[in-house]
Amino acid sequence: MEAETCGTAAVYVSEVLRALGNALQAPPTVWFKESSQKNLRSRDFLVPRGALRKSFPDGEVPAELILTLLSLDAPDLPPLRQCLQCDAGLVVQLDRPALFYRVLRDFAPYLKPLPSADHGQDIVILNCAPLHSAKSLDALRLSHLRAALLADHLAEVLTLNGKHVYPVPAVPSKEVEEFLSQLGISWPSSGDTSLVEETVSSFKDFLRDCVQNAGDGNHTQSPDEIRVQLKTSAEKHNLTLEGYAPNLDFFLVSEDDLRHVARLQRSVQDLVTSPCTVLHIISCEEEFHQQKLDLLWRLMVPSSRDVTQKHLICGPVKVLNSTAPPSSSQYFQLRKSQMLEASVMKYGESVKGDSWDEIITSLTSAAVKFELMATPHRSQVNLNLEDGNITTKGTKSGAFVMYNCARLATMFDSYNDAASEGIYPEFPPAGDLSYSSLREEVCKFLVGLSMDFSCYYNRVHILGEPLPHLFSQMFARLRLMKGVQSVLHSALKTLHITPLTQI
Repeated sequence: MEAETCGTAAVYVSEVLRALGNALQAPPTVWFKESSQKNLRSRDFLVPRGALRKSFPDGEVPAELILTLLSLDAPDLPPLRQCLQCDAGLVVQLDRPALFYRVLRDFAPYLKPLPSADHGQDIVILNCAPLHSAKSLDALRLSHLRAALLADHLAEVLTLNGKHVYPVPAVPSKEVEEFLSQLGISWPSSGDTSLVEETVSSFKDFLRDCVQNAGDGNHTQSPDEIRVQLKTSAEKHNLTLEGYAPNLDFFLVSEDDLRHVARLQRSVQDLVTSPCTVLHIISCEEEFHQQKLDLLWRLMVPSSRDVTQKHLICGPVKVLNSTAPPSSSQYFQLRKSQMLEASVMKYGESVKGDSWDEIITSLTSAAVKFELMATPHRSQVNLNLEDGNITTKGTKSGAFVMYNCARLATMFDSYNDAASEGIYPEFPPAGDLSYSSLREEVCKFLVGLSMDFSCYYNRVHILGEPLPHLFSQMFARLRLMKGVQSVLHSALKTLHITPLTQI
């Protein structure tokens, strides 16, 4: 059973908000997409009462405007069921059965990136700052791993949205490269070190001249570090310091700092014909240092001042009940041993051999990614690494999703095997299916009242008895599960997680 397209236009929330705003003769920002499970029972979109008063003197929307809203009709807009005013404000509810039918007929558009309204720079240099100092596996801290996972995810998402992404730096250690590869992170592993060292040498000469010209030679300069007055130099060159930390002043510049900047400079030089954005992914403990590097680059290379630099800061990773946090490698191996133990408890002594080692590694990789990335990137991640905590939120989520991927794959394999034996008929075109039998269960499933599809297919016997009068409902349910599977696989791809097909 393959995903099937029927050529229907996709419905995007942003387009719905724009159309509703135009019809109401108000900006799209006055509308809110409802997300509360309680409120979703009665509405999908809302203009709060306070916002209505700003657009209409008495807070009442004229009847003709409500009729205009109800009569909206365009290929990329969902059908509206009702539009009315209440104490909360102006409420719109979609015709959900019609919308679900439309989505289930053709969910292929929802597996593609959203149409981008960003017509800015199409080239992004993605600088994973912690990797510059990851000269050994022991040096890769948990906060570094979190930043690397986020950088890898962003590289995939930006690429899907039409950006040309150039990851920096090349991983400086073979063992770090192999470890990241085990997690599905594909990062450059080689670079032109001779050109970088030439650039570092020219940077050293430039900075020493600057120090002498600034009369800062009274301070002892070590052979490996150069003391630079960032703030004074920035003011001298009329560089704005807006957005930088106010205490950004003296900087003891090391060779590693210069190599960091040199790698960025070489990347920009390779793209000299096109404007670009440099996006720095930084762990929070290195945020201040990265600001210094940012400003240092602008001081040493005037042309870099035209480069847009943005900083994305990752919050800390705290290991609970631990005075000596493990390295990233130790953390992964601990989670893997816990995952193996949990699998043996669930599946018994059959958990052995190369195939099971592959499955355990895949489950562990997914668990680690969910555990470190499920929290908003600026917030702190709290890890409990005790033996009994393999089912913590992030870990459980990763393994849980992978188990469900395997269960979905097994279900479709079972259908295909039965269909090839003539037990079930071939799957009909999606446009010929009747979804009326799913009205109640789809509403609960997709509106958010019961988002756990594992519970859904535990409660609902999707592959029913091979009786002709039950086939219509079975096919509708299979189509719903195929949509879930396709969206799930599409999302996992952005995390470089390969879904399990069997356990």
